[in-house]
This record gives sequence, C-alpha cells and structure tokens, in this order.
Amino acid sequence: MEAGTPWRKALGLVDLVLFTASAIIVADTVAASAAIGVQAMGWWALSIVLFFLPYGLVTAELGSAWPQEGGIYVWVREAYGPFWGTLASWLYWINVAYWMPSVYVLFSGVLASVFWPGLGNVGQAIVTVSLVWITVALGIMDIRVAKWVPNAGAIVKVLLLLFLGAMGGWYALHRGAANSFAPAQWVPRWSASLSFLPVIVYNYMGFELMSAAGEEMHNPRRDVPLAILLAGIVIAGVYMLATFGVLAAIPMEKINIVTGITDALKVMMEGVPVLGRLFYPASALLLATFLANMVTWSLGANRVIAATGLDRQVPSVLGHIHPRYGSPDYAYIMMGTVATILAVGNYLTFTSVASVFWTIFALSSVVFLLPYLLMFPAFLTLRLRRPDQPRPFAVPGGAAGAWICTILGEFFILIAVVFFFLPPAETTNVWAYEIQLIGGTLLTILAGVVIYAQGRRRAAA
Repeated sequence: MEAGTPWRKALGLVDLVLFTASAIIVADTVAASAAIGVQAMGWWALSIVLFFLPYGLVTAELGSAWPQEGGIYVWVREAYGPFWGTLASWLYWINVAYWMPSVYVLFSGVLASVFWPGLGNVGQAIVTVSLVWITVALGIMDIRVAKWVPNAGAIVKVLLLLFLGAMGGWYALHRGAANSFAPAQWVPRWSASLSFLPVIVYNYMGFELMSAAGEEMHNPRRDVPLAILLAGIVIAGVYMLATFGVLAAIPMEKINIVTGITDALKVMMEGVPVLGRLFYPASALLLATFLANMVTWSLGANRVIAATGLDRQVPSVLGHIHPRYGSPDYAYIMMGTVATILAVGNYLTFTSVASVFWTIFALSSVVFLLPYLLMFPAFLTLRLRRPDQPRPFAVPGGAAGAWICTILGEFFILIAVVFFFLPPAETTNVWAYEIQLIGGTLLTILAGVVIYAQGRRRAAA
C-alpha cells in the first residue's frame, strides 16, 4: 500500500465491539432462520460450537497478527499472492453491492406492510434505490462521524431483538406458543425447510469486517481479539432469543421471510393496549437497523477494495481516497451504481417481493461466502509458512487446533454455498432464480479475473 495514505485513527475497543455487533447481527434474516422451524434453535446451538467459535478464533489471530488496512485481502494475499488476494477482495466488495438492494427490498416491504399499505412495487423500488444512495452518502463521510451509525445501530439491534425474544417468552406463557418447543423439536434434522439453513451460517459472518479498517484502529493487536470475544457472546445470545420470539408467535408454515419480525410483534401485542403502542416505534427501529447494517458493511467492504486499489492490484479508481473525508469515495459510488441496477432489474423480473428479496439475497450470499473458502486455508497456510510472525493472539491447541478450526470453517462455508442453490418455496420463477444465481456467480468471478488483469497491466505500464 502506498505510503502516506490518509487513514485516520478513530476506532477504539468500544467502537470495534459495536461495529462487529452491528455487522453480524442481521435483523433482516432472522425471519428466514425461523422459517426452518423450532429445529432452528438446535441448528443455532450446534453451529455456535462447530462454526461460530472456530471462526472467531481464526479471525482473532489473523486480525491481531496482520492488522493492515484491507483485512481479508491482506491475509489471502500474504498466503497465496496478489491474484487470490485480489479475487477475495473483489468478491467481498461486490457482494455488498449485491446484498444492499436485498436489504432495502426488505425495508420497503416492511414499510409497505406496516406504515404505507398502498405502496406498490414501483414505490418500493423508488424507496429501495433512494436508500442505496443514502448509504453511499453516509459512507463517504469521515469515519469519525460515520462510525456512529454502526455504533447506534448495534445498540438498537440488540435492544430490539432482546425485546422480541422477551415478548416471545411472555406470549408463550400467557397465550401459548404457536409452535411446540418440546426438546425433541430442537433436534436438527433434514427437511424441506432446510433451504433456509445457510442463513444461520450467513448470520454469523462478519468477525473479519473490522480488520478492513486495521490502520484506523488505535490498538488492533490488543483490541481485535477482545472485541471478537465480547461481541461474540452478545451475538450468539441475541440471535437465539430473536428466533425464539418469532417462532413463539407465528406457526412455522406461516412465517413470511420479509415481514416475519413485524408480523410476530403485531401478533404478540394485539389486545394489550400498553404493548400495542410500542408496535410502530419498534417497527421504525427495525427499519433503522437495516440502514445501520448496510452502512456498517459498506464501510468495511469499500476499505477492502480501496486497499487493493492502493496496492495497484485493481484499477486505481477503486483506491481513490476523498481528500477531505479520507474515505474510498469512488468505490462507494460504483457500489451504489451496481446496487441500483440490480434492484431495478429484479423488480422488473419478479412480481413477489419475497422472490425479489430472496433471489438478490441468495446471489449476494454465495458471492459473499466464496472469499471465506480462501480465508480459512490462508489462516492455516500462514500458520505453517510464517511461524515467526508476531501473534498477540493465537488459536489454542497448536497445529491440531489450527487444523480443526480450518476444516470446520471450510466445511460450514461449503455446505452453506451448496444450500443457497436450493430455491425456497416462496420462489415464483425457479428457472430465473437458478439462472441468475449460477450465471451471476460465474460472471462475478470472471469480472474479478478481468479487473485483476487490467489492474496489473496498468501498474506495469
């Protein structure tokens, strides 16, 4: 990376804990995980032990040992060279451009369901595109200002989802749960609803995101492992409670993956005057968390691609830094453009809001998970090839611990990728779903290869 890059020290331990919680706690997919049924609780518990914990350990070691700006890009580059590092960076960045419209499709669907019943598909498309560019504007701001969006978002998310879980407990005790929570129902098993299973793995991703801003942290070697520990405890508990809350109020077969949370809150608050007054404020806060989530991920992803651009591995326009705000402004503008095109195209293709949401979400998720197929082996490779690298935190268990964490992480990511290719029942056009998902993934990878080649040619020239 070029010397003198104007990254500004702005992130302390509290910022990193809140940033990580804001990144990983994704309210927009809680309903999709609840659609698995009560067995989702068992899948959450199993994946905490077999995936979430190993994943956290791996990113704690990498983030404290290689705290440079760029995070996952730096780790893969150090292990396998600039081509694979650049491909990981590209996929990590472009997935947020894909994911952003799916989140805002959900925002628009909830807005129409709760606050604006007459808002049709055209109106929802306008809201979606507007939110994309609000996110771009917020992200370009100085990180010392922009960081307060994820900080506030994390607090709101935790409080809102804890409230959802507490309301679920109250509802189950006073009115009877909509689903049976008998111990046998918790046991993970194969069923048609497992098309939503990868959402659980997806919902755990984001420990590495803060390391994208490694050079903007005050003390990354100390704070990254501690932030992962503190945020991880909160995240695991909040997700399980929120899933329980939805399942307590709505029968599994009636859960809507777009409006599931607000549907659950409405059911639980009906007939209770005091609680009923909280429904609309709670729904408004839920919408605010969608914006905070995308601001958080765009802050990290754009810094990953900017670090790659500053290394001259991709066209330098992606590494352009705003002279006043010290942010990757051109990368943000390009991300907003891609998100806008994808949102409009899907609104024109699908008539069901659920289909629009899930089709975009599945494509973004597959693309998003691919860099992790490089990250976990990169961790093991760096442990073997760079044993002398100072590691303020190391995965316990020596070589055996490193192998176990790598294998478990790689296995869960592979399973999640495969399952995303299974269209859920809400899909109205299966062929369009598969064509967009398979074709979109292949074209995205090819575009990354082409962009790398162009970047290298320009650097050589």
